[in-house]
Amino acid sequence: MSGPLAVLVGPMGVGKSTVGHLLAERLGVGFRDTDEDIVADQGRTIADIFVEDGEATFRALEKRAVRTALAEHTGVLALGGGAVLDAGSRELLAGHQVVYLSMDVEEAARRTGLNAARPLLAINPRKQWRELMEARRHLYEEVARSVVATDDRTPEEVTQEVLNALELKEA
Repeated sequence: MSGPLAVLVGPMGVGKSTVGHLLAERLGVGFRDTDEDIVADQGRTIADIFVEDGEATFRALEKRAVRTALAEHTGVLALGGGAVLDAGSRELLAGHQVVYLSMDVEEAARRTGLNAARPLLAINPRKQWRELMEARRHLYEEVARSVVATDDRTPEEVTQEVLNALELKEA
């Protein structure tokens, strides 16, 4: 099957971009992030898209970005935290080497500061993060071939665990 060597999914702030860059470097391939694709395509931040056009518009852009990236990219791909909400996107992930990077709420608070720059976490961030994870965890698990916990691990340790989980050989 063509497409990415590895696809990283998981909540915001889990380290998909950081680990994705490291993984791509170790595999000698390119890295792509669907959130970055959307920002480049729209010429504005994700937070601005949420505020100006609403979540439904963002999700439609995200669905298109996921479909395009899965079809075109052959390296390491990171998906936005909510990309798994779309049933069509989940179907497209079937058969791909998907890894769910997980973390608990305390780790999320430490990493993201659960700050207001995250549009879905603007009010009572810890409670909202828990609710997002309750709604999404089973979807991440559904699409993933492997789950790699990131709590108390360095990005390098997580990257090695992903390589091991997918049985990928470094370049």
